[in-house]
Amino acid sequence: MSDLHLISHHLCPYVQRAVIVLSEKSIPHRRTYIDLADKPDWFRVLSPTGRVPVLETGGRVLFESQVIAEYLDETTPGSLHPADPLERARHRAWIEYGSGTLAAIGKLYNAPDEDAFAAAAADLRGRLERIAPEVAGRFFAGENFHMVDGVWGTIFRYFETFDAIGDFALMPAQGRMADWRAAVAARPSVRQAPPEGYPARLMAFLAARPSHLGRLAQAACGGAANAG
Repeated sequence: MSDLHLISHHLCPYVQRAVIVLSEKSIPHRRTYIDLADKPDWFRVLSPTGRVPVLETGGRVLFESQVIAEYLDETTPGSLHPADPLERARHRAWIEYGSGTLAAIGKLYNAPDEDAFAAAAADLRGRLERIAPEVAGRFFAGENFHMVDGVWGTIFRYFETFDAIGDFALMPAQGRMADWRAAVAARPSVRQAPPEGYPARLMAFLAARPSHLGRLAQAACGGAANAG
């Protein structure tokens, strides 16, 4: 029986990176979800950063999502990275760019007013427009799914909920972005990475933000309730 224990949070996109690798490579493990607003004492002892994911294995603790994902990939047969060292490095660079894009998403949903939201949306839109020409096929590098696709699948997942709140025209129309987004969303490992109930949890999280998007999310939730 595997000793891998992944400590997670229901909404964390970084946790989903590790879960996607675990799923793609059929790695046995157990998973525990915690409330980051009320962290258990045992978790505070384990995690140097106080963040998830944390992976317990071999009596040791790993933290930082991409470190965990790389470890899982390197210690199991096959690889979710390209074989060519230069192409592999390029993928890793766009994974890091994905982390910056998640930070831009955080600025978007935390923007306090309409002007700040517009500025954050422009920044996020620009980041997406920058990666669009790099997409070379159905997936990032053609027909084969790689780790970079899983990382960006966790990013694209936000847009499903954003689209339910309003038309913010965040996704670029040029290039293969729409096809790439659809392909990674349909990938079983990506689709099943968050726990059941994720869309409703994310909508509730956004609606609780004291921000411009939070107010729009509240209105969207109210409209959906009234329609029901």
